[in-house]
This record gives sequence, structure tokens and C-alpha cells, in this order.
Amino acid sequence: MKRYKALTWDHPRGYNALAAAARLPALAEAGIAIEWDKQPLEGFESHPIADLCARYDLVVLDHPHVGEAVTSACLQPLEAVFGNETIASLEIDSIGPSLASYRFGGAHWALPLDAATQVMALRADLLASPIPVTWEDVTLLSKETGKVALSLAGPHAILSFLSIAAASGEPPAEADPDLLVSESTGKAVYELMLDLASRSPASVCDKNPIGILGHMAQHDDVVLCPLIYGYVNYTAPSSGNPIAFHNAPRSGTGGRPGSTLGGTGIGISTRCEVTPALRDHLLWLLSTQAQIGFIPAHDGQPSSRKAWHDPEVNARWNGFYRNTADTLEAAYVRPRHDGYIAFQSKASALLRQAFETRAAATDTLCALHDLYSEHRTAGGER
Repeated sequence: MKRYKALTWDHPRGYNALAAAARLPALAEAGIAIEWDKQPLEGFESHPIADLCARYDLVVLDHPHVGEAVTSACLQPLEAVFGNETIASLEIDSIGPSLASYRFGGAHWALPLDAATQVMALRADLLASPIPVTWEDVTLLSKETGKVALSLAGPHAILSFLSIAAASGEPPAEADPDLLVSESTGKAVYELMLDLASRSPASVCDKNPIGILGHMAQHDDVVLCPLIYGYVNYTAPSSGNPIAFHNAPRSGTGGRPGSTLGGTGIGISTRCEVTPALRDHLLWLLSTQAQIGFIPAHDGQPSSRKAWHDPEVNARWNGFYRNTADTLEAAYVRPRHDGYIAFQSKASALLRQAFETRAAATDTLCALHDLYSEHRTAGGER
């Protein structure tokens, strides 16, 4: 029996489907066993990928880690494991940039098991007005109710900043990888977030997305969170109130729903001996059969475009996929150079401090740009 050690993140969406798949009789019959361990969400977002790959054969990761992984030479390129034709086929099947986000330095480094991006979460039973479409609508609801929360803990302050900039027509560091955002766009985004942060309920200020959604399900002091990573599980919770998810806000009607891509991919560490049985199992996880049937049935969030538009999947999860698919298709892909993860953590801390002290936009943007330049690898690829 060939045994593999694997690591994912500690949430039903990240663990249950993988663990259930590892228990399927077909694996034992093929002579392999996969043991999935879990790490907290914060570790998934920031733990050094090389350290994880030194201890595990399979590692569930976020796409901004790929630059760091390439520098550390700790992952196997998917083309070498599965072949170019298979990867091209997966590219067609994956929704939005789910697979493309793992491409760096001429190769792909993780299989897109799970697709997610920032979307709008709300308590439909508490919302007296129409569902907001634009950031102007969100601001008005915030002023009227005081119950609009920003997701700012961990890396999420800067992720929201990037998303609003993308909605404003300037996806950060896209036209010029050395420039995070222009002064005019950065100032507008900062002032919008500063205004919303001043009224964001204190009850969720230190919570990660899972914490915010859990709070919203149990309490009535947060009606809406305009940018938060979507978790299908909260549309039909075992306890508490259901959360409804809709497309991220736009700068204006008809504009792009600004959102920063999340989701997870399965990376294969260089310590892993890939047998035909393991290869077949990993590809099965991305098959139409698994993506539409097995993964949603085990609390997972599929990456297949077919699954996101499947009527039965949407009926089971109250339209979560259908209501947010446009946002995922247009999601912004973060820089992936080595050093980006460190920037993300420090930039979020910087923004939280600026919101707390009501720092001037010019000073904050200057510090943000300095931080980005400091962690930008010279000549690095996005």
C-alpha cells in the first residue's frame, strides 16, 4: 500500500469532500491511501509553502503562494505530471481564472479543486431595501442601518482594497506590475473603505470570513457584508439563519463586479512519488461526475463551470452558484511573485491602523506603495 500525507484547511468546505474521497474503496483497491490533515484558515493564508511541502505530499494552497513555491522549487509542475493536453482541457472546464491563477513561470502548479471569490453576503430576512448593486447603494445602506460590515481581519483589508480598485476599472498591478494602483483610484478606494469602516459593527471587526458569516447566521446586527469570500455551506446551515450570496458591488450599473479571486488548489510537492493511481484519483476529483455530484454532496465548493450552472446543485444550495457566477468569471487575480504574501499581511495591518486613526489618504497610499515596492521581486512575474 502506497501512503500519502496531505494537508488542507480546517473547514467543512476544505476538508469533508477530500476526506470522504480518500475513504472510497477504489483507492484501497488501487493500492494507495491518502491521509488528510487540517490547518487553520490563517495558516492556509500565510504559512510558508516550502515548509508544508517538506512535510506533505499533497498541499491545498492559495494561488498567491505559487511564486514563493517556484522560488523554493517545492512543487511539481502539473504539465510534467498530467501532460499539456489534460491541463488545457481542465482550463476549459474551470470557471473564471480558477486554473489560470495557478500558472506562473510558464507552468501550472496546482489543480483547481475549489472555486471562490469575494461576493456580497446578506441576511435577506433583515434587508428591507432592494439588494445593493453598486458601492453607492452599499454606502447608503450603511448610513441608513449601521449594519454593513467590512471584512478586514487577517489579509482581508487589502483584498477588499484590491477588489474595489478592480471595480473602479483599475485592477491593481495589472497594467504595470511595479505599480499597485494610481493615486486617484487609490484615494477613492481608501476614502470609501474609511467611510464604511467607521460604521462597521464592532462585533465582527476581528473575525475572519468564516467568523463573520457564522456571526451573521446567529445575530441580527450585521445585515450585509459587501465583500467576503463565499461559503456555500452558509446558504443552508444546520443551525441559525441562512445567508444569501449575490454578486459583488460595482462602481456603477453595468460595471465589473470587483472581486479578488480566492479558492484553493491541490499542489503536488516534489517529495511526492506520483503513481498512476494517485494521478487518476486527482483527476477524478476534477471530473464532471465528482464536481457536480460528490463534492457538493460533501460540503465542497466545485471549480467546474458546469457545476456552477447546474440546476440541481443550485436548487440544493439556494442559488448560491448562479447568483455569484458573474463575479467569479470576472474575478481579479492577485500578484503571485515571491514576496506577495508578506506584502498582503503587512498591507492589511497598515490599512486597519489607518482606518482606526483616520489617517490621511495620501500618507496611507504612500506607505502602501512603499510596502508593495519593498516586497516586489525584481523582474518577478505576476
